[in-house]
Amino acid sequence: MCGISGFCNLHTDFLEREPYYRNILSDMSDALYHRGPDSHGIYLTSHTGFSHTRLAIIDPHGGLQPMTRHYCDADFTIVYNGELYNTKELREELVSHGMTFRTHSDTEVILKGFLFEGPSFVRKMNGIFAFAIYDEAHQLLYLFRDAFGVKPLFYRLFHDTLIFSSEPKGIFCYPGCIPSVNKTGLCEIFGLGPARNPGNAVYEHMAECLPGHYLTFSASRLKDYCYFRLESHPHTDSYEETVVHTKELLLQSIRRQMVSDVPICTFLSGGLDSSLVSSVCAEELRKEGQTLSTYSFDFTDNSRYFKANDFQPSEDRPFVDIMKNYLKSEHQYLTCDNRSQADLLFASMKSHDLPCMADVDSSLLFFCREVSKQHKVVLTGECADEVFGGYPWFHRKNFLSCNTFPWTPDLSFRKSFLKDEIADALSLDSYVQSSYENAIAEVDILPSDNDTECSRRRISYLNIRYFMQTLLNRMDRTSMFSGLEARVPFADKNLVSYVFNVPWEMKAKDGLVKNLLRQCAKDYLPDTITFRKKSPYPKTYHPYYEQLLRQRLSALLTTGESPLLALIDKEKTMQFLNQEGDYGKPWYGQLMAGPQMIAYLLQIHYWLSEYKIDLHL
Repeated sequence: MCGISGFCNLHTDFLEREPYYRNILSDMSDALYHRGPDSHGIYLTSHTGFSHTRLAIIDPHGGLQPMTRHYCDADFTIVYNGELYNTKELREELVSHGMTFRTHSDTEVILKGFLFEGPSFVRKMNGIFAFAIYDEAHQLLYLFRDAFGVKPLFYRLFHDTLIFSSEPKGIFCYPGCIPSVNKTGLCEIFGLGPARNPGNAVYEHMAECLPGHYLTFSASRLKDYCYFRLESHPHTDSYEETVVHTKELLLQSIRRQMVSDVPICTFLSGGLDSSLVSSVCAEELRKEGQTLSTYSFDFTDNSRYFKANDFQPSEDRPFVDIMKNYLKSEHQYLTCDNRSQADLLFASMKSHDLPCMADVDSSLLFFCREVSKQHKVVLTGECADEVFGGYPWFHRKNFLSCNTFPWTPDLSFRKSFLKDEIADALSLDSYVQSSYENAIAEVDILPSDNDTECSRRRISYLNIRYFMQTLLNRMDRTSMFSGLEARVPFADKNLVSYVFNVPWEMKAKDGLVKNLLRQCAKDYLPDTITFRKKSPYPKTYHPYYEQLLRQRLSALLTTGESPLLALIDKEKTMQFLNQEGDYGKPWYGQLMAGPQMIAYLLQIHYWLSEYKIDLHL
């Protein structure tokens, strides 16, 4: 993986002030260094500048970027972040049409594919990616993003200049682009956060390229094109055929995503999803006489303080023990201590340039940092619940009929901290309701869908479009912050497109949640794991951790110097801090409850302070 950034202005000659613009590109590169510490490159022409930082995974010596190829008497240049999993097939197809290659990199395959058939080539690409291509002859810049937004790509039109970057911090390197936030941005933070409306970057005047879209920029005109979207179709396969085809698509995705010129590893929680990915990887590596490396996550004294609840029924450790013995993997248990988890709330905010999933994010940042000391590539079980219907809101009537985002059914807890005048100005309820209605309007409902199936189709779409995107953002930023490439086989576009249309009675046959996936996994896992009840990403229940958070937020409120006090009510918040913590009533998803709200408010403070946010209320 890599970090990409750059700018384009067809009315300015950057070469007239070449040192000045090269310095900007160098600053962009430095800002994204964590995404690609192996090498960096800069490209500058009269109207376009590209910057690239590289994490070398495929063809370490041949895939240097920016990469330029001369074609039809013109230069075409690419900067690319991602992995192309069908590189071999696409290369062979292009060679059959007379295209030649200098390297073995997927970067060159993408560029040559674009040269051969233009932007429509992206529809053939199976992978995770964000990339920019500049067509010098036609003075045209293209920005592409993968089908489900695994890889990020932000942009801003500043006067006549289009600026883009893998992360907002790259855009802030461009002179004059200061971080400002208006009411819409605050509605995202306090109403939807840590989720975001697709394309909304929170920052004023900034946006994010939509998943499954590409942009073109020419003569200050910016155009948006959709090349992929989830579509609803009647499902005509029998149950037996569905299991077989789903299994084929899943195994194909996992095996494809193992491609690497450096050793791979997997995250192993002992749950169905990560265990299945790990088992397939272990089997493939054994064929080559290799042993899979696996990692599991836990927290200091978790066995002592763990509190089972409806959302998190069991600890992971006993199931990890079963799986690491079953796989015969080289396993490492990673443990995050309380102070590290609290201290990394700031770094996790910096990795996103925004408040994020609080300690759910900071702990993963810690674990990725440890894994990156030995590996550059990891496969994860992320996204299986969104695709196969693993969350409670797929099968509980109160969620199915809630008429809002099911992972945030009630905004009252969020609003309780805001100053009255801020709450009135933001109108969070109407903002969230409007976002929800706009989202479900995108869903294709089939005439054959009854009310319940219609609700599930909408919830499935919302999960992939919103909730899954939040988790993908978390995985990208926490892994890439330490130069670790995380791959997500369950987010394969062929698999997701197929399973999206499988009816619920097949996904949860005999009333068993994710039974379709369990049937696909039976040959790869012991029954104890195959039929384990879902338990999400682990979190700490240690009282000292919550005590740390309370002390830190209380200190900020007491000094009266935090910019957070412009938005939240001090007395209401202090009253909350003096109450006993509640772990069983999440205000977002399944993990973010009372203690995570304290951590989230701390992240908002860090964000407002560190970025010197210019608030436009």
